[in-house]
Amino acid sequence: MPRVPGQIDVAKSEAILDAAVEVIGERGLAAPMAAIARHAGVSKQTVYNHYGSKAELMRALMQRRVESITASLREPGAADNPTEALEAYARSVLETVITTKSYSMMRVIILGSGEMPDIALEVFEAGPLNARRQLAAFLETETRLGRMKVEDFDQAAEFFSGMVMGHSQLRSLLRLPSDKTQEQFGRLAREAAERFMRAYAP
Repeated sequence: MPRVPGQIDVAKSEAILDAAVEVIGERGLAAPMAAIARHAGVSKQTVYNHYGSKAELMRALMQRRVESITASLREPGAADNPTEALEAYARSVLETVITTKSYSMMRVIILGSGEMPDIALEVFEAGPLNARRQLAAFLETETRLGRMKVEDFDQAAEFFSGMVMGHSQLRSLLRLPSDKTQEQFGRLAREAAERFMRAYAP
């Protein structure tokens, strides 16, 4: 069936994003779009048809990651059990932190941020800032429903993220092996969620 004009080929989009993670993680932000296209098995023009610039490509990469991390905050029933939703969110954050590919790319973004500040801004806004805003919106909903008492949603979201990330993010950025097992990360996620809920109990 021919594609409707303007329709996005999801499979190709995903292939391009997966290729970008690999290529940019290995070669840095200066990696040419042609290299990403070759890795994805598509033409360079196809990459530009999907993402008009490298900045747009990086934004899409960050948005995809954030959608995965914040999925637990949008699941049916999440608002009915905020502790479990926050625990699942924390687990997703920690899994991202300890994923080699994710942080290989983050390292090269940091290294290239001085020369490509526009891309660095796209990454920050579509990635960490976007995730923080979605968490803040979840906390606002919980407060409105009377299950939490949060006055500054953005600040509380930042507090929770800090509780979860701790030194794990820095260790990953420095290429140091994780000092926690998967089981320990799970306990950390649960503890952070429970303590956070107690701190903001109505």
